Amino acid sequence: MNTTIASGVPTPVQLTHLHTLMRDHANALVSYAEKLLHDRHTAEDIVQETLIRAWPHAERLYGTNGSVRGWLLTVTRNLIVDRMRSAVIRHETVGADDWDVTLPDHSDAVLSSIETISLLRRLSHEHREVLVHTYLCGRTVQETARLLGIPVGTVKSRRHYALNALRSVSGTRSAADVN
Repeated sequence: MNTTIASGVPTPVQLTHLHTLMRDHANALVSYAEKLLHDRHTAEDIVQETLIRAWPHAERLYGTNGSVRGWLLTVTRNLIVDRMRSAVIRHETVGADDWDVTLPDHSDAVLSSIETISLLRRLSHEHREVLVHTYLCGRTVQETARLLGIPVGTVKSRRHYALNALRSVSGTRSAADVN
């Protein structure tokens, strides 16, 4: 029997049943849900959903000899189980805004490394050795000269010619070339 007015506004009888459900059972349901969930706010949400589901059936619930609270506790437990099994609780969310997300990867770095290795292999051993010490190892010209046992001027010269060779092979220009 539908006691809702055609406009969708609850009747005074339905409001009375809702207030009775809340007064008689809400605190017990929240306590029960909170014990299962260990979260007061989620327990309150579950109880609200339970009462919303019970409200259209309140007249029938109060009209039978069965336990209203037993029915409400069962609905509450079922809602908690559904929530625990849901993807939300497992943090599995797939939505339209997730479809076009680009994830950062290291493919550009890998490609750059492959190209750099290829370019370095085209240099003479002496030129490559100076670039490895000064750029990849971060050593100064003086440290590189001391480690390689060559004069500082030779390190500078080899570095200059190695960089020019790399630029000509790769087709890039430095800021010094532009000016």
